[in-house]
Amino acid sequence: MQLQVTNSPFNESQVELLNRLLPSLTESQKIWLSGYIAALGQSAAVASVGPDLQAQASLTVAEGVEVLSAVGQPVVSKEVTVLFGSQTGNCQRLATSLSRKLEEQGFQVTLASMNGFKPNGLKKLENLLLLVSTHGEGEPPDNARSFHEFLYSKRAPQLENLRFSVLSLGDTSYEFFCQTGKDFDQRLDELGAERLSPRVDCDLDYDEPVAEWFESVINALNGRLNAPAIAAEVVQAAEASESQETEYSRNNPFRAEVLENLNLNGRGSDRETRHLELSLEGSNLQFEPGDSLGVYPENHPELVKAIIEAMGWNPDESVPFNKKGEEGPLLDALSYHYEITVLTKPLLEQAAQLSSSNALTELLAPGKQSELKEYIQGRDLLDLIQDFAPWQTPARSFVTILRKLPARLYSIASSYKANPDEVHFTVRAVRYEAHGRERYGVCSVHCAERVPSGSTLPIYIQQNPNFKLPTNPDVPVIMIGPGTGVAPFRSFLEEREELGAEGKTWLFYGDRHFVTDFLYQTDWQRMLKDGVLSKLDVAFSRDTDEKVYVQHRILAKSQELYEWLQQGAHVYICGDEKHMAHDVHTALLAVIQQEGGLSPDEATAYLETMQQELRYQRDVY
Repeated sequence: MQLQVTNSPFNESQVELLNRLLPSLTESQKIWLSGYIAALGQSAAVASVGPDLQAQASLTVAEGVEVLSAVGQPVVSKEVTVLFGSQTGNCQRLATSLSRKLEEQGFQVTLASMNGFKPNGLKKLENLLLLVSTHGEGEPPDNARSFHEFLYSKRAPQLENLRFSVLSLGDTSYEFFCQTGKDFDQRLDELGAERLSPRVDCDLDYDEPVAEWFESVINALNGRLNAPAIAAEVVQAAEASESQETEYSRNNPFRAEVLENLNLNGRGSDRETRHLELSLEGSNLQFEPGDSLGVYPENHPELVKAIIEAMGWNPDESVPFNKKGEEGPLLDALSYHYEITVLTKPLLEQAAQLSSSNALTELLAPGKQSELKEYIQGRDLLDLIQDFAPWQTPARSFVTILRKLPARLYSIASSYKANPDEVHFTVRAVRYEAHGRERYGVCSVHCAERVPSGSTLPIYIQQNPNFKLPTNPDVPVIMIGPGTGVAPFRSFLEEREELGAEGKTWLFYGDRHFVTDFLYQTDWQRMLKDGVLSKLDVAFSRDTDEKVYVQHRILAKSQELYEWLQQGAHVYICGDEKHMAHDVHTALLAVIQQEGGLSPDEATAYLETMQQELRYQRDVY
């Protein structure tokens, strides 16, 4: 019998959903569902009655569970722990969205960052969902390191009563794609835990696989009943819900007018660093210091033209722009929609299906990992086309193997309070020669060469909850940001100036040459004069016979810096993760060990405690 809107308390969409669900249920599933709804109704009523009736209601729920067990139905635990490990905030947003979806279905959800969860409590859990990104060369993000270390230590318990699933975010252009998620998935399996659903590894365009994983884990948690399907639009809406007052997001960027585009480097510098100021007027977009600006770039027109000519394609031919059915000219597709500057193993594997080249097939053969890695490094789509010609593939088929052109994230270099309806960011133009051809950073050279004042850029705000000023404005702040890594600290100091913060501030800055490469020099000088910035230490590596970097300045000021730490100072690092951030971290450990009279292990524990207290935060890339 079909439900009708006219003779039920449900709306049209609910009736449609029920009419799809109910005929698919077995008799045992119907018994389970009726018992679960009855128990859920009793639980909801508990809060509105007195203690005696609460006890009676709780007993009734327990009796309902016993009835389910008696008819052979599995009792599905309604308690779920959702843990996230996130460097830029993506996994945290998705974890929050998943928690809301679970709560809507009656689950009791514990949501926490991995470093905010006490790992010795793992043994007590029944259902665990992990959402984690991979940072650097296959490493966990900062707030997942301690949890990762615990699982791989001798203290990790056997977890035979735990059910789990892992969602992993990554980038296929990196060798260790989604490595942290793979680590967690493998280790939990080794400890005896059972997978609720298979791990899902996501590339940069993650909406659809995330939605599929959401649906899979919710179905599994519901005892594999047919839970409502989750569309990619739900994931997109979850991200957009961060700011309820704006319609603009990662999937619907705002076209911001360029107000200023200035070169911060002096005459004679071998670098070009652009300071861009954009108008947010009419967008309702807002941000806090520490957040990032997502910018959708355009591919270099010369590279686009060379690819079309090498393949003998017609630039006006209509091709798909995406999986949504949107189409347009090939020239626009390669300029604005598809990534053409990065090669990945998945791309080459798909290209091999379209090519008759034996050389490409051989490059992808087992045992050729080192040759493949070497080939991919520093090459682009034009190299692939030229190196493995001839191709007989129509443009319409070829573009479907390309990745969506991803946005680039830049630390915001301004305070919204100081510059309402504006956002500033800093980008260093990347130009170099490789494999006999000039190469360009997609977004950096786009901003440097083809975005004059009056033009527009598609942008969105990416909130970063893991890089935030202390809530107490009297707390001392230490900022370490060489090169463009100094950008967020301009935002920090502008914000503190607007708030009238009284806490001390100390900036460590470095670049190559004092005369030509001192970014935002006049800003720092004014802030020093006005007392907004208490101390400034600089290192210009090419101005002395022996190269001096920010970590050397830190070591030279070790006693005073340690005194600041003992006073509760918060430490922030922004910039290159592979070299600078590692060297600065090592320098901080040396300062703590030397000035505090601590052992290496005790110094490490000191910094880990700072991290757990949100006193040591990094925005590194």
